Amino acid sequence: MPPFSASRKEHEETKECLRMAIAKRKKRFYDIEIPIIGKTTQLQAYDLKDLNNKYIKYDLTRILRGKSIILNLKVQVQDKEAITIPKEIILMSYYLKRMIRKGTNYVEDSFSTNTTDAQVRIKPFLVTRRKVSRRVRKALRDKTKEELINYVKDKDADQLFKEILRNQLQKTLSLKLKKIYPLSLCEIRVFKIEKEFEIKGKPVKKDKTEKPLEEQIIEEPITEETEEKPTKKIVKKKVAKKKTE
Repeated sequence: MPPFSASRKEHEETKECLRMAIAKRKKRFYDIEIPIIGKTTQLQAYDLKDLNNKYIKYDLTRILRGKSIILNLKVQVQDKEAITIPKEIILMSYYLKRMIRKGTNYVEDSFSTNTTDAQVRIKPFLVTRRKVSRRVRKALRDKTKEELINYVKDKDADQLFKEILRNQLQKTLSLKLKKIYPLSLCEIRVFKIEKEFEIKGKPVKKDKTEKPLEEQIIEEPITEETEEKPTKKIVKKKVAKKKTE
């Protein structure tokens, strides 16, 4: 019998023990805090540490009452707690197609700019109330880029994510663009963190007192200009009653 047969047998027994140990190990559900929307979700893993730096997608369509947004989040485990940080907001294309109607024009753009703590990619999306010239569309695009760059440079990415989800940024932008041409839709199609700046001692923000997102949304109904048709006044004629003898 060869001398290495015993060591090989021990190795196979060790591998079998490891397989049995992994088989006995069961996954369990862990609570994941999503502070930006005031919600908690659950993820399955063998251990809480396994969820660190994992990316998850959260559909906000129900919370935003039909506005189809996908929120991409990164999980960070701190002090035996899992908290998520927003990384990207995507407004779904089928929602935008539904908003574009006949006799209108859409304007879109894509540019990169800096906030106080990150480099971000912004893709605005505008829909005019009527068909407009190329000159007006260019003026809207340039003004949108200028206003957004000035708006985000003094704010951190976390605050901007909140303002986009609450419709605050879009409402402010729409009022400024109204001076060029009124819009039926003003949205941020994509807001994404491309690169984070190194800030020493930057903590993960967690506000437990924050209200759920559905209670914070500023609703701005989409309205279209309609020509008021003159209403005809109905004049009732008096009918003279015949005198009966």
